[in-house]
Order: sequence, then structure tokens, then C-alpha cells
Amino acid sequence: MTSMSSSARPLLNRRLAEFGTTIFAEMSALAVRTGAINLGQGFPDTDGPEEIREAAVRALRDGRGNQYPPGPGVPELRAAVAGHQQRRYGLSYDPDTEVLVTAGATEAIAAALLALLEPGDEVVALEPYYDSYAACIAMAGGTRVPVTLRPHGEDGEDGRRSFRLDLDELRDAVTDRTRLLLLNTPHNPTGTVLSRRELTAIAELAVERDLLVVTDEVYEHLVFDTAEHLPLASFPGMRERTVTIGSAGKTFSFTGWKVGWVTAAPALLTAVRSAKQYLTYVASGPFQYAVAEALALPESYFAAYREDMRAKRDLLAAGLAEAGFGVYRPAGTYFVTTDIRPLGESDGFAFCRSLPERAGVVAVPNAVFYDHREAGAPFVRFAFCKRASVLEEAVRRLKAAR
Repeated sequence: MTSMSSSARPLLNRRLAEFGTTIFAEMSALAVRTGAINLGQGFPDTDGPEEIREAAVRALRDGRGNQYPPGPGVPELRAAVAGHQQRRYGLSYDPDTEVLVTAGATEAIAAALLALLEPGDEVVALEPYYDSYAACIAMAGGTRVPVTLRPHGEDGEDGRRSFRLDLDELRDAVTDRTRLLLLNTPHNPTGTVLSRRELTAIAELAVERDLLVVTDEVYEHLVFDTAEHLPLASFPGMRERTVTIGSAGKTFSFTGWKVGWVTAAPALLTAVRSAKQYLTYVASGPFQYAVAEALALPESYFAAYREDMRAKRDLLAAGLAEAGFGVYRPAGTYFVTTDIRPLGESDGFAFCRSLPERAGVVAVPNAVFYDHREAGAPFVRFAFCKRASVLEEAVRRLKAAR
């Protein structure tokens, strides 16, 4: 076997050189190794509705989706996605030309960015951001320009700690090289839900500067209290320039099925599909039929799911506060961001790597979601999409480890 010389070019594409194993894989492996409760990676510890699981079994047995499904997705799911957007938001999409099924939201993000960016294009993204955003921008040859959501104390409009967008900072980040805004609301990991005022300003900026927008809305059904999810595509001038991404995993608790979708105007959707077809081509055949049935569930399902997650949020947030953390109670998603400085800590990486041994709990350091690592250094994210008994035990362990 011929060995590589010391001067040989590195094996990994230099665009990906800064990206190693994802923090989720690292922390989940740590949870397995130590037997700790995994509140790091955001996956539920129970399956979603039994009737939807049975719908997948029925599709398998009936031979629906066992071979390659249609490239854009099975017609039943595309129609269900279009119906969902119309019922909930009054957004009308043609299931044949404006809906694309993807292998989860992660592929949708990758396909959108690979399709719409060319080397040198700038992408403005809200920081902290889901880690695949940075990797996909890099693979497309784009340049990421982070705009940081800033933490505020208990002086917000609703009297709670929160992370907020500085609209002036966003506007200042846009240059002549900006091609695209990459947004996420409800926002992972901070739990922020962008308000109507903020979304109006973003829409006006996109129209004024002729920008495309990719908006990740996978937590659309997980908004709490007075927050509301408002799709950016519903704002004036935005339907024709917005790629909206949704997913079944977060709403129906079948994250392993990897069923996501894109809705966009025909020209945008065609561009995204052109890239997507060379990624997975197609995926999740039988599960697409099941998700089509899931999207038609009555409103009572979505309301009950949201209420269950709200109760779990309150359980974990209260317990974390009692354990000494500074808690940013989220307005959406199923994550709680905490400040570890009240515990006498300041390095989220070191804290999270030692927490499984000290307390038997796994969390994720928010700094991995930042370009400005120092801005995220003291923040740690916990997932609450777990059984209440698991959350109660995690809280007990964290209190005992103080």
C-alpha cells in the first residue's frame, strides 16, 4: 500500500476543514458511554401517534413507496403539505410545481443553498445557528455573515430573559455581495420566535435589496404562551423570493423517518429540486404516505402536542433555575438555553464534557452554533422533548451535583 507523502494535499475538502464530527454525535456518544440522561440531541424518547406509525406499516405492506417514489415526492404528501399551508396560514401552493419532498429538513437546507449560491455569495444568518447551516454554506462556496441574537435580562416585553434580533445590525450586515438571508423561526437553539414587527422589517429589507430568503420553520407547531408562528412567505413581496422549509420529525416525533419539504414559487422550487435530485434523489418512500395522513390530523392533535411540550418546558426550566442556572425560557422549539455563569462556570465546552460524569446529564454547548465563539461561551442547551419522568430525574441529578 502506497503511503501519502507529508506534503500531500489534505484528504478533506478545504471548505469543510473547520467542520469535524457534529457536536450532537459527540455528546450522544458521551451519553451512551457514561449512561447519562441525554438532553443534548433533540430527539423524543417516545414515538408519535400510533395511527401514523400504523399508516407507515400499511404503506409498507401495500407496497406503496417500497420502490423509488416520484422525484418531487408522492402526490399524496405534496397535496397534504399544500393543504396544511393553506389551512394554517392562507398560503396557496400548487402541489405539482411548488412543493418538494426532501430527506428531512437537513437535505432541504443543503439543496436550497447548493442551488441558490455561487462561490463568493454572502449569506446572512442569525447566530447562533444550527450547525448544518455553516457546513452547507461552505459546501456551496458561499461566505457566511452572522448576525448575533443578543441575550437580554428580565426586562423584555413579557418580563423574561430572551435572545433578541437587532434589526439595525441585520440591515448593516447586508452588502452588495449578499445573495440570501438564512432564517430560523422558531429559533434553535435560543427558543426565540420572531415577531410580526421583526418579520415585517426583514421582509422590507429583502424586497429593498432584492434578496432571496431561505427560512427554516421546522418548529412551526411548537410555539408557546403569546408567541405565534408567522411564515415569512405570507408577508408582502415575500412569496416569490422565499424558500420555506418544513419537517415531519419535530411535529410528529418520528425523527428517524427523515421526511421534510420545501414550498416555494415554481422557479425557486425548480432550482432547489435540480440540486436535491443529485443528493438523495428520493427517500423515505412508505413514510411519505404516513406523513400525508399525519398532516391531516385534527387541530386537537397539534394543540395537545403543543400543550404537552409547554408543560415539559416549564418542568425543565423551573428545575434548571432551582439548580442554579440562568434560564432563558423559550417561546418556541423544544430547547432551553441556560447561562452557566451563576454556577461559577464560563466555558460551555468544558462544562458539557464534564457534566455527564459529575451529574449524569448530557447537554450541548451553544458555542458550537456561533462564529463568535466568545458570545456563546457561557450558554448551554438542554432538550425537553423527553418523558416527564426523565426530565424530573435529570433535574434531581443536576440539583444534587451543585
